[in-house]
Formats: sequence, C-alpha cells, structure tokens
Amino acid sequence: MSDTTHIQSSGRLSGRGRGILAAYGVWIAAAVVLLVLPHVFSSGLALSTMCLMGISVIFALSYNMLLGQTGMLSFGHAVFFGLGGFLTAHMVNAARGADAPLPLFVFPLVGAATGLVFGIVFGSVATRRAGTAFAMITLGIGELVASSSHILHGVFGGEEGVTINRTKLLHLFGWSFGPQIQVYYLIAAWCLVAAILMYALTRTPFGRICNAVRDNPERVRFTGYNTTMVRFMAYSLSGLFAGVAGGLAAVNFEIMNFSQMGAAQSGSVILMTYIGGVGNFAGPIIGAILVIYLQVMLSDVTGLWQLYFGLLFVLMVLYAPEGIAGLLAKQQPLWRTGQLRRVVPWYALAAVPGVAALVGLSLAIEMSYQLTVNASDGPEMSFGHVTFDADNPLAWAAAVVLFAGGLWLFRRIGRRALDAYGAALANALAGRAAS
Repeated sequence: MSDTTHIQSSGRLSGRGRGILAAYGVWIAAAVVLLVLPHVFSSGLALSTMCLMGISVIFALSYNMLLGQTGMLSFGHAVFFGLGGFLTAHMVNAARGADAPLPLFVFPLVGAATGLVFGIVFGSVATRRAGTAFAMITLGIGELVASSSHILHGVFGGEEGVTINRTKLLHLFGWSFGPQIQVYYLIAAWCLVAAILMYALTRTPFGRICNAVRDNPERVRFTGYNTTMVRFMAYSLSGLFAGVAGGLAAVNFEIMNFSQMGAAQSGSVILMTYIGGVGNFAGPIIGAILVIYLQVMLSDVTGLWQLYFGLLFVLMVLYAPEGIAGLLAKQQPLWRTGQLRRVVPWYALAAVPGVAALVGLSLAIEMSYQLTVNASDGPEMSFGHVTFDADNPLAWAAAVVLFAGGLWLFRRIGRRALDAYGAALANALAGRAAS
C-alpha cells in the first residue's frame, strides 16, 4: 500500500516538475544564457554590444506592446526612452550629491516611474484617437519634446547633455559598476525581469483585450469594453518599460543627450520591431539583437550602414511582413511532423543566388559611394578584402552580373521553394489530422 502511494506521489511530483519546466523552462534557459554569455564573449566590444542589445530588447518589447499587441503605430516612442534616461541621470547626480545610500541597480525604477507618468500625461491626449490620427499625434508629441530639449538647458543639458558617474554611488557586495561586465549583469537582470513582466502581461485578460482591440475594435466596443481606456492603459504601460530602457541607457553610457529621444531613435525601434516580427513576442527580441549587431559591425565596415538598414526594412515589409519570427513560426508545423527536411534543401539552394544578388547590389552601392562622396580619396577601394578601382568597368560588370543573375535565379528557385513548402505543409496537416 505504501509502495503504491509512493509511486503515485512520485508520478504527481514528476508531472508537476514537467509542468514547471514547460512553463518556466524558457526563462530559466534565458537566465543561464545571460549568465554564461560574458564568459564566452569576453572582449570589451562584445560586452558593450551585449549591453546595447539588452537595452534595445526592453525598448523594442515595450514598443511591441503598442504596435504588435494593441495595433497602435507610434512615431514618438523614444520620448519615454529619453525622458526616463534624463530623469534617471538627474536622480543619480542628486543621490550622489546628497550621499544617499542607494545602489545603482534601483535607479532604472526612476526611468520606469518617469515613463509611466509621461505615458499617462501624453496618453490622455493621444489615445483619444486611433489609427492614423493617433500616429500623427505621437509624431507631434515626439517633435514637441525633442524641440523642447534644445530650449530647456537646465533639464536636458543642451548639446552637451547630462553626464553621471555611476561608480560614485553606494557599493553593494563590492560592485562599483566600473567594469563593463558588472554593467552587463545589471542590464541583463533588468532585461530578464522586464521581459518576464511584459510576457506575463500578454497572458492576462488585459493582454487578450489588447489583442481584440487590435483585431476588431468595433466588436470589442459592442461587447461593452472601453477601447479608449484599453489603448490608454497599453500606452502608459509601454511608456513605463521604455523608461526602464532609458534609465539603463543612462547608466550604461553615463550620458544622456537630446538625440536619444528624437525621431531617429523612434525610427530605430520601429525598425527592430518590424524586422523581428510585429505581434510575436519573440520578434522584437530577435529584431533588437540583429539590428544592434549589424549596426555595430556594419558601422566599422561602411559609412552607408543606415542605407542597408533602410533596404532591409523595405524588403521585410514587402516580402515578409510577419518578420523573422513569423517566418520561423511558419516552419513549426513542418518541424513537428518531420517535413522540414523536405524544404531545407530548397531554402539552402535559394539562399545562394540570393546572397549573390545582395553582394552585387552592395558592390554597386559601395562603388558609387566611393566615386561620389569619397571622390577626393581616389577610385581605389576595398570590398570583401579585395582592393580594386571603383571606376573599373570589370568591377561594374561583375556587380551587374551578380545582382541581375542572382536575382533571376533567386526568383525561379524561390518559387520552387514555396511550392515545396506548400506540399510539405499539406502533408504535415494531413498527418496531424490522421493522428
């Protein structure tokens, strides 16, 4: 009898353990990865890049609360990022001057409170309208605050900005936050906590109502919900998390200036969210990591890195509006039923001419840049560790052949890949229905 009871209790415990692992396994794995990463990539550049990625992940996820979850396109989201960062910087300086016993890791809460307060203030105006009107109002708010930063020098520091010294605060456990690895762990911890909170919010009834307002606001209004209040709450909460990202940016850079809440910053978060995948929780994470990595890597290679970002954004919106996360999500049915192996060879085959077309286009762009903007340096240039003259007809012929030929082959093979995907998906659905 006791053996039977022990077996049953063990089964219940193991089942409970599997449930906990299924519910929290992703976050546990994420925490382990964040702990291990600086020991794998330990260079100063790698640590600085990962800090930027962590800040951008929070910022992009906060924007996804608006656009992806509630369907609100905002052109002024950097306002909360910038204001959160500026108020955090001022509070750090005030705490340092008053010798307040406050450790550095609590100051992103100042950014959170700032983002929430201004989210409530601006949201009370902006969320009275939806769609295009809302987008234009947020654009106006963004420009209003950005222009005010040039006037209110006492708050925003003018062109010099507001600087801090993060090492002069209370040290706990011997951490001064002088070494970049300590700043990395601070950002990583806040990134994990913020991501968990934002994901938990999507699983609540409020998160579901946000999705309903995005998909069919008229029906939501008909069922008795106040869609304006739903948009207002989503706007305010997104401001809170954007303020956290701004506070972490102030801690990381030890300076805040007006450029960090301008139109370029708002455009950057839109870029991250769209490239990663709007509406998919993992999308902004993927987009933020990819955009920051490309920004850091490409800025050392070419002065036209922003042009390439623009081209990438246009291509994603035209041909993959669901983003990278959406493309990966489409492969899940094939992966679960073992049909993915039927389409992977086609994907790999289509990738070869696709890369060739991109190389040809990049070569033509870089040669044009060398002959126009960098004309004073002469025609000699380097592309892919190969040195040649930008006015060489053979180089232009190679660019044309690579681009035109690669694009033609990519389109032909791409159609075959799509047909293979359709057939594999049909088999996967048929197999699932049979089982």
